[in-house]
Amino acid sequence: MITHPLSVLLILAAVVWVAVFLEIRFSFFKALSAALVGILLAMILSNAGLIPAQSKAYDVLINPGISLGIVLILLNVNLSTIRNAGGPMLLAFLLGTVGTAAGAFISALIFAPLIGPETWKLAGQFMGTYNGGGVNFAALGRSFDTSSELFSAAIAADVLITAFWMAACLTVPLFFGRRQSRQRSRERDSMIESLYKSAPIRLQDTAFLVVIALGAVWLANHLETIVPGIPAVLWLTTISLAAGQVPYIRQLSGAGLWGYYILLLFLATNGAQSVVKNIIVIGPGVLYFAAGTVVLHGTCIFGIGTLLRLNATTLAIASQANVGGPASAMALATARGAVDRVLPGVAVGLLGYAIGNYTGFAMGALVRGIIGY
Repeated sequence: MITHPLSVLLILAAVVWVAVFLEIRFSFFKALSAALVGILLAMILSNAGLIPAQSKAYDVLINPGISLGIVLILLNVNLSTIRNAGGPMLLAFLLGTVGTAAGAFISALIFAPLIGPETWKLAGQFMGTYNGGGVNFAALGRSFDTSSELFSAAIAADVLITAFWMAACLTVPLFFGRRQSRQRSRERDSMIESLYKSAPIRLQDTAFLVVIALGAVWLANHLETIVPGIPAVLWLTTISLAAGQVPYIRQLSGAGLWGYYILLLFLATNGAQSVVKNIIVIGPGVLYFAAGTVVLHGTCIFGIGTLLRLNATTLAIASQANVGGPASAMALATARGAVDRVLPGVAVGLLGYAIGNYTGFAMGALVRGIIGY
């Protein structure tokens, strides 16, 4: 197995290169997107034992790597283009929250015999994590004093299901609404062409973008220490959006390209961390619990959302905001060319951060009261 962080990073870079190459050359892979292909390739390498499920290289890409990617992507967001996307995105997110609640509750009742006395803790944690991302999962686990064995098992199941769900959300828009798919495909093709065939990137622009991105991450982390109640990601979003409205900064070449590349590396990391054998070692109960929660979430958001005639891409991005958080929502919106939905996706993802702990505590208390543990 290749374990040296630099070697692992080289493998991930090669995975992204192959994914982009396939997307450019073949229509089938173009439909899947480089993002999905990268996730699947990294997952195959990880499960084959060629690269590890945990590595310092992944830690760098998850933080601060993805933070830099967030800044660069948001520098391309024009606030005037997102007005029509905000309402539908919020509605889709709320449908996803209802689906997560139903999934966590029903899964707790079904799989309690497999999980045991800590079923209520797992229900609360999965409610929190599939309502705003992994930050809530960790916070709720500490608050519930979840046993280390169950906590580790739940993390393994969460990582695997989250990666599979990202793949599903990248694919779902291809099957819902031919007109929507054709229109979104044209928009995405335009974005891909602008990335792959853009004007030459100037060194001076890249140097300034690095200063902006690093400065935004530093300032966001600093502000979080000054105002503890506001998470760094919210400061980061605000700073990046404000900077992106400055005409000179908007004219800098390369922000979208570098941001998208970092997001592709981040998604490949998610695939690499999804090792199926870890689930086999700990037993299937926790995996069933996580899968049941997400399946019912998906049934609710895509089923009811389709009946309400919400755009399939909007539903997919909102679902990722629920399950993976703001970064995942941004990655999916960018991969599918839905630039106008990047900020609404991030916004509802941040809403999930804000309410995830509350809904997680409520679900844990409800399940504990009903099953009697």
